[in-house]
Order: sequence, then C-alpha cells, then structure tokens
Amino acid sequence: MLWIPITLVACAAQVLRNGAQASLTGRIGTLGATQVRFVFGLPFAVLFLLAGLAITGEGLPHLNAGALRWGMLGAVAQIAATALMLWVMHKRAFGVAYAYIKTEPVIVALLGVLLLGDHLPALGWVAVVVVTAGVLCASVKPGEFSRLLSEKGMIAAGVAAGGLFGLSAIAFRGAINSLPESGYVVRSLTMLVVTLAIQAGLLGIWLALRDRAAFVGSLREWRRSLGAGFLGALASAFWFTGFALTAAANVRTLALAEMPMAALLSGRLTGKGMARHEVTGLALVMLGVGLLLWSAAA
Repeated sequence: MLWIPITLVACAAQVLRNGAQASLTGRIGTLGATQVRFVFGLPFAVLFLLAGLAITGEGLPHLNAGALRWGMLGAVAQIAATALMLWVMHKRAFGVAYAYIKTEPVIVALLGVLLLGDHLPALGWVAVVVVTAGVLCASVKPGEFSRLLSEKGMIAAGVAAGGLFGLSAIAFRGAINSLPESGYVVRSLTMLVVTLAIQAGLLGIWLALRDRAAFVGSLREWRRSLGAGFLGALASAFWFTGFALTAAANVRTLALAEMPMAALLSGRLTGKGMARHEVTGLALVMLGVGLLLWSAAA
C-alpha cells in the first residue's frame, strides 16, 4: 500500500511543477518551458540517485539491454505524447482536450496486461472505467458530447496522446523491473536518471537546431528553470517509485485524484462555483478512486 502516499506526493509535486512551467511559457515559449523539466531536472535526479545510494548502501544496478530498450521507449513516447497534447490543447478548449487525453488510465490498464502481464482485479477495472467516465463528465459540457464525437481528428490525436502517455508509464515500469538487482528506490532513481538523460539529449538537440531562441531562453531564465526542474525531478522520482511498487494503471488512476483537489483550490481562489456536470464528474472520480483503494486493500 506504500504506492498510495507515494502517488499522492507525486501528484502534489506535479501540480507545483505545472505552475512553475506555466510561468516560464510566456517567457521562453511552450517547447522551451517543456524541455526545462528534462534539462534542468536531470542534475536533481542525479542528486536524488546519489542520496539513495548513500542512504541504502546499495550499489548501482547493472544497466542491461532490456532496461535500456524500455527506458528509450518510455522517454520517446513521453516526448511525443507531450507534443500531441500541446497540439490538441492549441486546437481545442482545455477541458475537452483534457477529456481526450485522460482516457489514459484505460489505455494503461490494457497495455499493462498486454506488455507486462499486470492483471488488475475486477474491482480495479471498474475503478479505472468509473474514474475515466468522471473525467469525461467533468471536462465536457453536456451539450458538447455530440460535437465531441464528430471531431474524429481531434479524438484520434487526443487518444493517441493519452495512449503515448500510457505507453511511457508502462515502459518506465518495464525498465525498472528489468534491472536485476538493488531495491526498488535505487532501481527507480537509476531509470529516472537514464530516461531524463535521453530526453534532455533528444529535446536539447532538437531545440538547439530548430528553435535556438527557446533553448537560449531557458538558459537565460535559469533561476526559474532550476525551480521547475527540481519540482519535475521530484515528481518523476515519486512516479517512478510508484511504478516500481504496483501496476502503472493503479498509479495513473489514483493520480486523477488531483482533479477534485485542484477544483476545490481553484474555487477557493477565484470564488467561482462549479457547474453541475463538474460536480457530478468529480464525484465519479472520487468514487472510482475509492473503488481503486478498496480493490488494493482487498
């Protein structure tokens, strides 16, 4: 059950990271702010790994071909998913785009069975479906559902983004489990360093060649970038540790518990109430999360 508090800490760190990245977007652009989590997160991930080695007294696990293949797949899938997500959000309202993309838990559950043999109990499958239905209900106004279904291109792109995010989660879990020795903390932090190095290299080279202004801008805004990088590395460290402990579908489903928390916080800050469909959707999300925790405790 340790994966539950670990996932909730990851959610909190991710919300803070998103806020830090949002403050950078207006200064250095979307791609520039995106690559900050990789380039500036990598040094902190290395520090986390060194701390893990010192505390546990364990040695570095041997990086075999299987772990590297899974790590490369997860790194590339996450970059591609982020690019597709940004494109969908640019073309469509945020709530609807979010609904497309957050079909991820169902996709993660299916890919987990197909690629890793991570079988969920029946109640776990019900939880995944209920949470996903809650996200759709909260994100889309009732009158927009028919229009939503007619946008085949947007649906394909959004579901593809969710699928790629799901594939990255599965790949990261596969990479961690492919390491032959050391405890789950050291194995998780080792693969975090490896995947961040791959992502920082790929995206850094792309920006240096195709968008130098964004690349240079992130270096110019190094103080803000360091904060976003630290929060990104912290969130990823807990995500990876969660993936080491349980099926990725459990982690990614519980992660949607951030929706009600964010909605309540937003309401307190803005003084605006939630629409009926939002209340219904968030109630379904919480019901699904409750079912997930029940199935995990059984």
